[in-house]
Formats: sequence, structure tokens, C-alpha cells
Amino acid sequence: MKGKMEIYYDEETDYLEVFIQNPPANYGEDTSEDITIFKDEKTDEVVGFGIQDFKEKSKDQQEIKIDLPIQINFSLLSPKLTKH
Repeated sequence: MKGKMEIYYDEETDYLEVFIQNPPANYGEDTSEDITIFKDEKTDEVVGFGIQDFKEKSKDQQEIKIDLPIQINFSLLSPKLTKH
């Protein structure tokens, strides 16, 4: 899936949600440790994920390390997107 990434954080519920912009109709599958994977209803392609208790899991806000419920292949990104 290609598109801009949408990141939403709800501080009140401590919930982080990451989607590809304007995802198609989707459904969520809960995994272990309060993580939800969102998949396209038609193709089952992963279109986003959510993490409950995000701040609690990340502990140190300067360096956030969380096991993602999906694999991201950065080598597929356009070279102009990876330059600093």
C-alpha cells in the first residue's frame, strides 16, 4: 500500500494509531500486548496498527522502541524519501 502515513495519538486513553492515509474499509485483529493490526477488508493487506498504553510501553519518550506488529520494508521507499 502506498500513501502518506497518518499518526494519531489520544493522550486521554494513551492510544497510538498509525495508518496509511485514507485507508480502505478495514477490520482490526488484536494481538498480544494490547496491539491491534488493521487490515483491508477485501485484500487482508495491513493498512495500519494501534498500540494501547503507548506511553507506558515506550517509557523513555526520547528513544521509543516498540515491537511493531507488522514488517516494514524501507528498501521499497523512493530514494528521495530516504535522503536527509
